[in-house]
This record gives sequence, structure tokens and C-alpha cells, in this order.
Amino acid sequence: MTPTDFAGAARMLAGMAARLLGWRPHEFWQATPDELAAALALPGNPLAAPPSPDAIAALRALFPDGTETDDG
Repeated sequence: MTPTDFAGAARMLAGMAARLLGWRPHEFWQATPDELAAALALPGNPLAAPPSPDAIAALRALFPDGTETDDG
């Protein structure tokens, strides 16, 4: 269900903020739209490609931790 009015959108977003962030109503209403968007955003870029095997090997060489395995 997509709200088409301010009240419907506010109810939907307040519910998301409560469930996902644990915000109470006063915390929701005190937040700016940018703060709410930042709090609900996924970290990083979900469309970014994973690192290549060469990039992973370079990182392992830069930051060895002694847990090398034979799987690759």
C-alpha cells in the first residue's frame, strides 16, 4: 500500500522508524527528513560489484592475519 497523502506517508514512515530503529513517536517527529533517510539507508552501495580476486589477494598481502586457507 502506497500512501498518497501526508498523513498516510507519515504513518508508514513512523511505523518503519519504530520497527527498524526503535524510535518512539517524539523521536520520529523531531527528526528531519534527511536524518530519517540516513537512518533508514543501507550502508554502502548495494549496487556495487564485489571486489575481484586480484583485489582480495592484494588486500590479503597488505593485511595478513595468519589465517590463510587453501580455498583460494
